[in-house]
Formats: sequence, C-alpha cells, structure tokens
Amino acid sequence: MMAARKQFMNRPTPNPRLIALLEETRNAVVTDEVLAAQRISFAYGNASEEAENITKASVTESAGRMRLSA
Repeated sequence: MMAARKQFMNRPTPNPRLIALLEETRNAVVTDEVLAAQRISFAYGNASEEAENITKASVTESAGRMRLSA
C-alpha cells in the first residue's frame, strides 16, 4: 500500500524560470479583447479536429453573434 503513495512523498524542486514567470504575471490584467481572443482560440482548437469546414474566421464570426448570459 505504501508503494502506491511513494511518488507523492518527495516534492520536486520548483523550476526557477517558471516561478519567475508566475510572479511576473501574478497581477496581470486580462482585457476583454484578450479574453475574447482566448475564447475564440479555444473554440477553434477544439472544433477544428471535429469538422474540416470550421475555420478561425467562422469561429470569430460566430463569437460575434453570440451573447453570454450570467
């Protein structure tokens, strides 16, 4: 039983470059434009594998017509 958990006993040494990047971006402000671009990229990346007729332009166009409700 202990062997199954042994991998979690020692914590790996943090990557200093990764830590520096996290600190650098900790207080970064994400604008509405950047967030919209990220959503489009996410949707395109997930949909393009499923259907060959989906383009980034078509996803952008669709995103412009959609309204999110809270």
